[in-house]
Amino acid sequence: MKAIRYLILLSIALVAGVLIYFQQQPQPAEQRVLGGSIGGDFTLMSADGPVSLSDFRGQPVVIYIGYTYCPDVCPMALAVLGQALRNMPDDQSEQIQGIFISVDPERDSLEHLKNYAAFFSPQIIGVTGEKSEIDQVVKQYGAFYRKVEMRNSAMEYAVDHSSRLYLIDREGQLAALVSHNATPDQLMHNLQQLLEH
Repeated sequence: MKAIRYLILLSIALVAGVLIYFQQQPQPAEQRVLGGSIGGDFTLMSADGPVSLSDFRGQPVVIYIGYTYCPDVCPMALAVLGQALRNMPDDQSEQIQGIFISVDPERDSLEHLKNYAAFFSPQIIGVTGEKSEIDQVVKQYGAFYRKVEMRNSAMEYAVDHSSRLYLIDREGQLAALVSHNATPDQLMHNLQQLLEH
């Protein structure tokens, strides 16, 4: 009995130690951008016409680069953004614009992108363009993507890509990078900071 009681106490102590350790670690969700040449204006196409980053000058913007057939990180990131917007007071959230850039224009039609983005939030616009246009935006934002053949799959190919939320300030400048695995509350805090400046 003593041995069992000892093991139980040891297990509780280990779990408590692990929890304390992780609570003390810096949050990996946000990486501040201090200067540099990442970011900038662009124009891509939505179902409702051309969309430029400069269209939203005066309000914060959140950009995410991915594709609708993405099985995990894209829906996770967009769900976090959508929930962060819903968690904010209406007078704050309505000032934020989301832009979802698809790097898979072969499969992501403009109408499909519109519906996909709106599923997560009506404040997210889905856009894409010609490969050369997408490549330019991806380069501007220090992102990457590449097609990966999927033999013996109905999907034919997947797209490996970086997965970050780009927070753009009211002046159209990149203010921060946020990981796709941030919590909605962490992202909400980041967005509220943008609104204060």
